[in-house]
Amino acid sequence: MIYAVRINGLRELVAVLTETCCARNPDLCFDLEKLFPVRIPEEAGMKPSFNVLFLCTHNSARSIAAEALLHKIGRGNFRAYSAGSEPADAPNPAVIGKLKGLGHDVSRLRSKSWDEFAHPEAPKMDFVIALCDTVQGQQCPEFGNTAVTASWPLPDPSHYRGSEVERGILLNQLIAMLSRRLEIFCNLPFESLDRISLKTRLDKIGESSPANA
Repeated sequence: MIYAVRINGLRELVAVLTETCCARNPDLCFDLEKLFPVRIPEEAGMKPSFNVLFLCTHNSARSIAAEALLHKIGRGNFRAYSAGSEPADAPNPAVIGKLKGLGHDVSRLRSKSWDEFAHPEAPKMDFVIALCDTVQGQQCPEFGNTAVTASWPLPDPSHYRGSEVERGILLNQLIAMLSRRLEIFCNLPFESLDRISLKTRLDKIGESSPANA
């Protein structure tokens, strides 16, 4: 958990105390205002910003979609990444096409190994969310204990069967489910939740019914 002093609020508190306790003669309490930096506009304060890594086996569909969706849904408060334990050569064309059709930026999306985020120079993750469908026996990598982790199992689009229209419907359901989960995630009261509570909330989000594939 990260804490920060609200300098402007503290400055105003000291101003009231010096006026009240020093009989309207701040010189009696010394010039305390000099202890504080120059006044900063309140709107210039820090906003929550978190690194989120989405994982699935091939980093070609589910995690790729989650990365693109969070970039838009997160409204600048979240930095999204994705990776896989056995990355494919390239993202799923159907997923890329769907995301592009929905207006998402797909220029940065690529399939990559989760090893890219294991070295010391990699961005430090605040959240690691696995999208692997463990019911189907897919294996997810170990995450360690450096981030809050969660499991949001979803079906792999590469396993979809049926006509092109039927597969398109299932993909729409997957994108919709991811969007709903990410909307809930982005609106969590992060400033009032400890690590255990965050873990509980994230796991609860993953328990919502996946797309019916």
